[in-house]
Amino acid sequence: MKLLRLLLVGLVGLSLSASDWYLFTSFRSNGETGVFLALSSDGRTWTPLNNNQPWLKPDAPGMLMRDPWLGQGPDGVWHMVWTWGWTRGEGEQTLKIGYAESADLIHWSPQRALPVMPGEPTARNAWAPEAVYDAAGKEWIIFWATTIPGRFAATDESGDDGYNHRIYSMTTKDWQSFSAPRLFFDPGYNCIDATMAQDGKRWILIFKDERKVPLVQRLKYAVADSPAGPWREISEPFTPSWNEGPSTVKIGADWWIYFDHYVNPARYSAVRTRDWRSFEDMSGQVAFPAGHRHGTVVRISAQMAARLQAEKR
Repeated sequence: MKLLRLLLVGLVGLSLSASDWYLFTSFRSNGETGVFLALSSDGRTWTPLNNNQPWLKPDAPGMLMRDPWLGQGPDGVWHMVWTWGWTRGEGEQTLKIGYAESADLIHWSPQRALPVMPGEPTARNAWAPEAVYDAAGKEWIIFWATTIPGRFAATDESGDDGYNHRIYSMTTKDWQSFSAPRLFFDPGYNCIDATMAQDGKRWILIFKDERKVPLVQRLKYAVADSPAGPWREISEPFTPSWNEGPSTVKIGADWWIYFDHYVNPARYSAVRTRDWRSFEDMSGQVAFPAGHRHGTVVRISAQMAARLQAEKR
C-alpha cells in the first residue's frame, strides 16, 4: 500500500493526503466544445485537467454541453446531465437534455438524449438540469428550468424575450424510464439554475432569481425536509446582482457556494457560510481556469484525483 501511494504521488507530481479532493465540471464559450474538469485540494485553487481541453466532447450533431451536472449514485455510478441546446430543435416534438454515465469518470457511456416536457408542446427550453438521489423514494429526481408561455402570465414581463421560468422535475429509478414532469419549485417569479444540497436533516435549494423587472438577478435559497420538497422559507438574496450557475459543497465546517459573476468584473466567484444566515465573500480567494463556466463541484478521493490527473485524453 505504501509503495502504491508513492507511485501515485510520483505519477501526478503532487503530494496526496488521506483527505478528499474536489472536482469541478464546467463548459466554455457556448458549450459547443464539451465538458471540462478542474481539480482542487482545498476548494480555492482549481487546476484544469487534460491541459484545459475537453474531458468529454459532444458526439451528436448540433448538441451543446452546457451547465454539466455531475453526481454519484449509491451504487457508485457517476451520472452527468447537461443542457442540450438553447431551445427546442427545428421540427422536434419534445425538449431534451443530455445524459451519460461512468463507473470511474474516465470511461463514459454513449451520450444520449433524455426527453423532457413531452406533454407541453409550447415549452421553449430545458436549462441547467441537475439531479439528486432521493433515498426515501429510492429514485433520482431530475430537475431543470423551463418556460411555458402563458403558464404564469402575471409575471411574463419579468424576463427577457418572453422567458418566464419555473423549475420542473421528473423521477427515474434506472435512467431508462421516467415519470411525467411536474412543477417542482415556484417562488412566484422567474427563476433558473437550481442546485441542491443536504445539510443535516434539511435540504437546501439554491436558485437564481431571474427577474429583470424588477431587477434582481441574484442567488437565494429555499429549504425542505426532503429533496422532493415542498419548498419553503425563501431567503433574501445572499450575493450581489448578475450572478448565476450556483454549485455548493461542504469543506470542513463551511458550505462554499460557487457561482458565475457574468458582468464586469466577469469571474467565477464564491461565498461561504456555516449557518445559512451570514455569508462571507470569498471571491478574492478563489482561482479558476480561464473560461470556467457553470458546472458542478463534487467530492472525490485522493486516489481518484491521482487517476484523473494521470489520464491523457
